[in-house]
Amino acid sequence: MTAIDVSGTPGRPVRRKGLLGRMAKWNWIGGTFGWVWLLIGMIPIYWIVITSFKTQANYFITNTFAPPKDPTFENYKLVFENEIVRYFTNSVIVTVGAVVPAVLISFMAAYAIVRGIGKRWLRWSNTVFLAGLAIPLQAVIIPVYLIIIRLKLYDTLIAIVLPSIAFAIPLSVLVLSNFIRDVPKELFESMRMDGATEWGTLWRLAFPLTRPALVTVTIYNALGIWNGFLLPLVLTQSPVQRTIPYALVSFQGQFGVNTPAIAASVTLTTIPIVLLYAIGRRQLLSGLTAGFGK
Repeated sequence: MTAIDVSGTPGRPVRRKGLLGRMAKWNWIGGTFGWVWLLIGMIPIYWIVITSFKTQANYFITNTFAPPKDPTFENYKLVFENEIVRYFTNSVIVTVGAVVPAVLISFMAAYAIVRGIGKRWLRWSNTVFLAGLAIPLQAVIIPVYLIIIRLKLYDTLIAIVLPSIAFAIPLSVLVLSNFIRDVPKELFESMRMDGATEWGTLWRLAFPLTRPALVTVTIYNALGIWNGFLLPLVLTQSPVQRTIPYALVSFQGQFGVNTPAIAASVTLTTIPIVLLYAIGRRQLLSGLTAGFGK
């Protein structure tokens, strides 16, 4: 049959207005709010960057949001002279030392949970990892402190690395297990028919197919550990063991009212986070949604 439109002309499909038109209208409204929210979020970043290039005297006599007339790098020089490179190195060591083991352990645990490997208790262990998501770091910081003291690891970087690994595993297992679960079972069966062991299937099949999820949990955990403040505050004491977030507090107390110097230190410590998120933004979003949306 030939579709007839509202005007009675044959051969043209009926145009359905109303719902689609309202959806397009709401998309415009949502996009407008999105741009407004982006501008609001960019205001603090803009203020920090331009302030880092001002002198302390110019900061108090010029407009707060006005660009510096005579930009200077003295604030960055002052920050580098106060051992920010050491703090930066400590943060890199802690982040890499915690993320790499956490992702590898989580990947193998997720594979064992999904595949089962003939043992029912491995699948039940998924409940244990889910329970770990319900325990915040703040609730167990005192037991963690006592364990580190008993292990004689207090005031060392390894004291920050070990708890960071423990708290990064639950969410990583959840994301990776949902991603591995969506891999067709026929691929695993074909690998088994070809004589591959579970270990070979893990690294030759599951690892390449779950690479987006691995990138996702790596970036997510790296951002969280890099910005971590509570563990360095409680588990370290000497200045040589400070990480970037903890060092910023000391800068604030040391420089007092020198706001441009504090802004310069914040700018330097934020650059790795921005670069990491910019590089892996698509992988981060796709990895978090792919395992739950398929």
